[in-house]
Amino acid sequence: MTLKQFFFLLSFSFSACLFSQAEPLSEKAVISVITCGPGTELYSTFGHSAFRVQDSEKGIDWIYNYGTFNFNTPNFYGKFARGKLLYSLSKQRFENFLYAYELENRWVKEQLLNISTKEKNEIFTFLENNYKPQNRDYKYDFLMENCSTKIPEVLQASLGDELVFEDYLQDKNYSFRDLIQQNLIRNSWSSFGIDLALGAVIDREAGYLQYMFLPNYVLSQLEHTLLNGKPLVERERTILDHQMQNRGNFFTTSPLFWFGLLFLFTVTITYIDLRNKVRSKVMDIILYFFTGIVGWLIVFLWFFTDHTATAINLNVLWAFPLNLVPLYYLLRGRKLPSWGASYLLGILILLAITVFIWISGIQLFSPILAVILATLGVRYGFLLYHNRKIETTSK
Repeated sequence: MTLKQFFFLLSFSFSACLFSQAEPLSEKAVISVITCGPGTELYSTFGHSAFRVQDSEKGIDWIYNYGTFNFNTPNFYGKFARGKLLYSLSKQRFENFLYAYELENRWVKEQLLNISTKEKNEIFTFLENNYKPQNRDYKYDFLMENCSTKIPEVLQASLGDELVFEDYLQDKNYSFRDLIQQNLIRNSWSSFGIDLALGAVIDREAGYLQYMFLPNYVLSQLEHTLLNGKPLVERERTILDHQMQNRGNFFTTSPLFWFGLLFLFTVTITYIDLRNKVRSKVMDIILYFFTGIVGWLIVFLWFFTDHTATAINLNVLWAFPLNLVPLYYLLRGRKLPSWGASYLLGILILLAITVFIWISGIQLFSPILAVILATLGVRYGFLLYHNRKIETTSK
């Protein structure tokens, strides 16, 4: 299934208008929680969660899906980037929902809830009310408000205090970053990008209920949930039994390979420059441009978006936004002003502070950052030496 087809199915499920069932469910009704396995693309890496409502007497077999959004939203990409895009509750026939997962060869599991007819109707009424146009939209947040967090939220709102989520993870102390990385290949661009974009706020330890921002932990938690002192899940069944696909990650396409090449290239050029007592401006342009642009992207995500997970991102210490200033002088063919040596010493100190923050656990960085820090340290150290050498010679 292509990305375009996936977007079409999402758009279709969002815009589909199904008749709202006003009558209560019959005694034959079944309500269940659907959990879908991860796919091969980044948008499907973390899986998916939804409610399923079935009632053979009334011809109902619907999926209530909190993970949809409208591609026709004005300024769609701008709102998405700034964390202002509204997600919505959609409703569609179960077979249409399942078809997308069959195409992607993703597993689908169903947990049938052990609840009374009255409790089924309470959940059903809540979902139907939530599906009304004035209620269906909500402000998406990757960690706190998504398709998975909506599952326990709806259950608690419908079933009340008799619903008890047991703490079955007493020996676990995962941070949000740990939980995210459990679903990623460590030496991959998606893993590196997430570690780069998300800040120190996700390195705090998550409470066991907060684990449910991920669908697989919703699946596990419901197995350890009681309603009126009895297990909430009556039974679990597998609807699609596809095995997890090999997402593939050839080393030659990985970030470690490419940043490793950059390190070797930097060391080689720096050695040649040192021997010949020259400075390769192209090398410096590449590093200043890379770190400066990444730094401004971090600043944008931190200060100019509503994404809560991108706050306090200390990657900004090595990806220093002001590196675009010396880049300006290099592109204009000028040497650095008199403050050049102090500037280089300052960014070397920032690299050292980054290492200290990493070791102390204030923020954890991608392991690949070690190669990047080594690359920058080698070049910045040479530039400081070269700059002072020129100042000494010119006196």
